[in-house]
Amino acid sequence: MDRDPAAGRPPIAFLDSGIGGLPYLASTRFLLPGERYVYAVDRENFPYGEKSADRVVHVVSGLTRRIVEREHPRLVVVACNTASVVALDVLRREFPLPFVGVVPAVKPAAALSRRRRVGVLATRRTVEGEYLRSLIHEHAASCTVVSLPAAGLVEFVEQAMERCTPEEKTARVRTEVERFRSAGIDTLVLGCTHFLHLEPEFRHLLNDEGIALVDSRDGVARQVQRLLALSGGGEGGSPQGPRGGGQESSGPESSREPDLLYVTGTSPIEERYGYFAAQFGLRLAGAI
Repeated sequence: MDRDPAAGRPPIAFLDSGIGGLPYLASTRFLLPGERYVYAVDRENFPYGEKSADRVVHVVSGLTRRIVEREHPRLVVVACNTASVVALDVLRREFPLPFVGVVPAVKPAAALSRRRRVGVLATRRTVEGEYLRSLIHEHAASCTVVSLPAAGLVEFVEQAMERCTPEEKTARVRTEVERFRSAGIDTLVLGCTHFLHLEPEFRHLLNDEGIALVDSRDGVARQVQRLLALSGGGEGGSPQGPRGGGQESSGPESSREPDLLYVTGTSPIEERYGYFAAQFGLRLAGAI
């Protein structure tokens, strides 16, 4: 039988305070279906968006060290806007690995906006931080940019979303969309990875308003591909390959190690993490 080229290969690691980065893993897997993936949920320190910058740097550095010691990844995606903004430079100095961050997609939003009015929905830490202001200055200086923090939406996605009806999810998203209505935006940036779990609801409501929705998933996946190619350790991938659908390989003919989801903390692991692991083709691997 043919040996799976990913068998025994160090994985690509994704880190976040919760499940927010899972859509980024899915997009990267779609582009690079032959790779192996691990994902770490820092539930012990969830959420990052309301913590001080120093605290975020400390906990993200600790989580990175644990996943590096456990899985020896050859590339790490910091799949959280808040953590990327405040901790990415520290991680690059501390660990001899390539890192890919996740930042609000202000540049493509500004290019797409026809009326030069852009909205950014993010966490409080991102909205109040200097990094977002610099992105706006560099890439959207000709636009009016309305940046608003979404209080409670990260917690809703992490802790309640899977139990909600479609109508309840739409109602929660409508609360956020209404805040941008009077600003006259024509493009909205989802500036927190957690919000992508509600993308269908956002897109439905924004389409009714003629507002385009922008995020950074495709750009992150392409950057992972580029860095792996530069290091000589990546695969070109095919979007229609066996890993593109997000399901775990199975059967006696497969020699692939499973893609894994870890969580931090010592308390019993809540059922929702098993649910999200299964939704994204991962095996729940326990605590890290």
